[in-house]
Amino acid sequence: MSERLRLRSLTGRAAERLVKQWHRHLPDIQGKLFAVGLEVNGELCGVAVAGNPPRVWQGTGRFVISRVAVNNTKNGCTKLYGAICRAAEALGYEEAWTYTLPHEPGTSLLAAGFVDMGMTSGGEHDRSKTGGRYRRPARHAEPKRRWVRKLYPNGAPASAEGKEE
Repeated sequence: MSERLRLRSLTGRAAERLVKQWHRHLPDIQGKLFAVGLEVNGELCGVAVAGNPPRVWQGTGRFVISRVAVNNTKNGCTKLYGAICRAAEALGYEEAWTYTLPHEPGTSLLAAGFVDMGMTSGGEHDRSKTGGRYRRPARHAEPKRRWVRKLYPNGAPASAEGKEE
């Protein structure tokens, strides 16, 4: 019998509970914008969470996919990445960003239309020494792989908008 994958709406709180159960290394979520769940044959087995971008990006049309967590479902991550990007596009966002650990291949991200933007420099987010606010130490402060997917609100690439034929 083949699996029937179905998307469903999910609250940020419900998504957070599932991420705590399923995500391999980052169970905590901060700054939830919206979420989507994935059911297989009627059972909830995956979740994707859109999160607030860094402060310098707010209002720029970018958002960050904070977590995608799937409980043993083939192609579940790819389906969730696609769904969260379509939802963001419908809300007017222009770019989706996410990050993976260096050893993660990004197969689902590539299948969902993301582009590998290379490695970050890594490091902590704590700014208390420079007068900023204290942040809990990161569990994985090493460099990460950065991914981006361009979204086109209203179905047209930004470069094609406004052109007359």
